[in-house]
Amino acid sequence: MKNYFDIFLIIVAIIIIPDATAQIPGEDSKQKSVTVTISLTGEMQVEHVIEDLNVPSQIELINGTKSYLTVKDQEGNSVQYGEIGGDSLMILPSDNETIIEYDLENELTLKDNVWTLDFFYLESTAFIFPKKVNLIFVNNQPAYLGEKDGIVCHGCKMFLEFSMDEPKIFESVKIQDSKFLIEIRTVDKINQFIFDPSKGISFEVIDGGKWVTTILPVNLLSKPYQVFLDDEKIRFQTTFNNDTHVWLNMKPQNSGEISIIGTLVPEIKISPEESIQLEVIVVGIIIIGAVITGIFFLKRKKI
Repeated sequence: MKNYFDIFLIIVAIIIIPDATAQIPGEDSKQKSVTVTISLTGEMQVEHVIEDLNVPSQIELINGTKSYLTVKDQEGNSVQYGEIGGDSLMILPSDNETIIEYDLENELTLKDNVWTLDFFYLESTAFIFPKKVNLIFVNNQPAYLGEKDGIVCHGCKMFLEFSMDEPKIFESVKIQDSKFLIEIRTVDKINQFIFDPSKGISFEVIDGGKWVTTILPVNLLSKPYQVFLDDEKIRFQTTFNNDTHVWLNMKPQNSGEISIIGTLVPEIKISPEESIQLEVIVVGIIIIGAVITGIFFLKRKKI
């Protein structure tokens, strides 16, 4: 398809290069959409949908190693094109939309069960994630996907982080007859979970430098929240908050004890037996105080 097109490309390039700036991303782009679909195994499949073209047009692709490149119209017919420098295509005029598809290789990096991507592309780009991914981090900002398939990045310069098999730790807290379930999501290691009604919850992170998401029942601890690493207050963000739970996200830079302090919601009730015991203790303290006071005055009278 490209063999006889190369000669045409040389002629056309001279004619349209002065107007090529009208085709670069971010200006008068001919692209209707750009979609990056990420698979469960970390492959990135890219689709560009191009408007019907009246003149040959230069289309910028996403930078990176590409494979399985196809250029077809919306009916599946091949469209003539020429490559320019590996990251651009020259597309010939067409009465139909043109669809460019390819795979990006080795752009996503997996380390310690976390996928990362350093991405730059000036076109608005949609990212579609696997269903099991519902929390991502973009430029150190958490984004909760929930039931949505993904995000749209406008004028896209981002550092993306996400995990597909993030470990989930569940801790049960009991206050009298009520039980509350706290969930911690992180690829870090967690030890020594403690709930203290006067202080909130605490646990130890072993490695540090990794995202930690704590999902709290709002009828156990409510705002305002404070988060500490050992004795130092650290930054946290709330990504999701509904009538039942709040998601607190933090990234402690070092290992240590994470403490989350909030307002304890349940009213701690005293049982009748505990009430009697408390009354006995109070009465005992009063009697002991009275005795000590009496002895003190008797000694003063003798003096």
